[in-house]
Amino acid sequence: MIRAITFDFWDTIVRDESDEPKRAAQGLPTKLKARYQLLSEELKKANPALTDKQLRDAFDHANDWFLHNWKKEHFTPTVRQRLAEAYHYLGMELSSGFGEVVASWERMEIITPPELAPGIEAALKELSQTCMLGIISDTIVTPGWGLRQILMDFDLAKYFRVFIYSDEVGAAKPQRKVFDEAAKRFNVPLENMAHVGDREANDIAGPNPLGVKSILYTGVIDRDSANTKASAICTHYSQLPVIIASFH
Repeated sequence: MIRAITFDFWDTIVRDESDEPKRAAQGLPTKLKARYQLLSEELKKANPALTDKQLRDAFDHANDWFLHNWKKEHFTPTVRQRLAEAYHYLGMELSSGFGEVVASWERMEIITPPELAPGIEAALKELSQTCMLGIISDTIVTPGWGLRQILMDFDLAKYFRVFIYSDEVGAAKPQRKVFDEAAKRFNVPLENMAHVGDREANDIAGPNPLGVKSILYTGVIDRDSANTKASAICTHYSQLPVIIASFH
C-alpha cells in the first residue's frame, strides 16, 4: 500500500524553461545570458585586465565543474561554490560584489517563475487526501529555499509534508540517501513509497532498487519512455490517482 508519494520538481511540478518566454516579454535576456553577464561584470570590475575569453572560460569551467559533480558524483554544489570555482580558475580572491551575484543567480527563477505542469494542482489536492506527499529534487541553480518559495507562491507548498533538496542533504538522485531521508521523515518503509519524476537515470534508477514504486512522468517532456524501467508511466496528472491505486 502506498502511503507516501514524492515528486521531482523540474519538468514534473513545473515546466523547466517555461519562464524564458516571460523573460523575453519583459525585455530580459535568457537566464544563461543573464547569469554570464552578472558574473563577468563582477569579475571585470574586480580585475579590468581580464579578456572576454578568460571570462567565458571561467564561466564555462564553473558550469562544467558543477555538471561533473551532479552527473558523476551525484551531489549539487551550491551557487556560491559554483561561482567561487570561477574565481579559483582565474586565481582570484572573491570580490566585494560576489555575494550579490550569488543572490541574483539564486533569485532569478523566483522573480520570474516557470509555469506549472498541466493538472498538477488537482492531482496534488486529490492525492493529499489519502497519501502524504513530498518533494525530492536536485537543485541546479535555484536552491531548496527558492523552490519552497516557488511552491508557496503557487499555493502548492501546503500539500507537501517533506522537502528533500540536494543542496540541503548533500546528495542528489539517484543516491539512496535522498530516498532514505524521505522515508525517515515520512516514517514509512521504502516499499510504501512511490516517486514521480521525468528522468530515467535519476527518478527511475534511484527508487527501483529500493522497492520504491517509480512513475515516469511524460506530461512535460518524454525522455525515451519506450525504454523505461519505471513501474508505471503517467502522461497526464489526471492518471496519477489511478496509477497509485493500482499499486495497492
